[in-house]
Amino acid sequence: MPIPVILDCDPGHDDALAILLAAASPELDLLAITTCGGNQTVEKCTINARRMCTVAGITGVPIARGAAGPLLGSLHIGEYVHGASGLDGPEWGEPTVPEAGENAHDLIVRILREHPEPVTLIPVGPLTNIALVLSAHPELKANIREIVLMGGSTERGNDTPYAEFNIRVDPEAADIVFRSGVPVTMCGLNITHQALATPDVIERLRALGTPMGDLCVELLTFFSASYLRTWGFTSPPLHDPVAVARVIDPSLVEVVSVPVAIETQGRFTAGATCVDLHHLTGEPDNALVATRLDAPRFWDLMIGAIASYE
Repeated sequence: MPIPVILDCDPGHDDALAILLAAASPELDLLAITTCGGNQTVEKCTINARRMCTVAGITGVPIARGAAGPLLGSLHIGEYVHGASGLDGPEWGEPTVPEAGENAHDLIVRILREHPEPVTLIPVGPLTNIALVLSAHPELKANIREIVLMGGSTERGNDTPYAEFNIRVDPEAADIVFRSGVPVTMCGLNITHQALATPDVIERLRALGTPMGDLCVELLTFFSASYLRTWGFTSPPLHDPVAVARVIDPSLVEVVSVPVAIETQGRFTAGATCVDLHHLTGEPDNALVATRLDAPRFWDLMIGAIASYE
């Protein structure tokens, strides 16, 4: 039976491809797409989710707008990576897939209450929506099978020296999620940097000869220029689909069970994920942390998903 999932995202180039992977996978039952502010404002991120669903022909999956900003402070957006629209590169028409009539919080709560089996949450943006649900409805924790997120790092950060972007945007929300007691798998920079969109990957997408393949080439070309300019990467990492791939096929992603704490107060380290790989703190394990990606099989899965769209 397909695994029921909710994809919580802030599209974003890599979020856009995560939507394609989640919707195309027969192993998943994509119940909803929820959005939050992150890579761009929540308004732009919601439009971008609708854009991707429109061009991909993804219908029947509600798209619900969520938190506009973090639990504390103001929103820090990733325009320096994703551009003014949050999904720069292609020329976009007006989306025809509508926004849901309820907000993300209410939609997630309703699905968790009504679905006959526990639901997997796949947040690949800031964790604000998930933290709000966990805080307001702790009784629904039993209705969550697991949380498989893209965020954090076992090493250094990408938005500050020690903080990865998603966690840095709302460290208080991340703290709530990691301390929730719900099973958490963290797919951080250390593994997503193994999912590089190399020239060979770009050529495989171009060779599909489909509008969706060509669109993904456009998205990754813009994304590649951002990564080269900002971090010196010659091939950009495709972060968010790694979390989706972990749910589709856990064997693609090796993990270790460790304690993870979120730094919320550090002057230079706020948003850092303190991953205790050697169990030095004596704290109990509270997360599975991804360490190694089977990159060739990941790209076969990703390109196969994109090929399934006409």
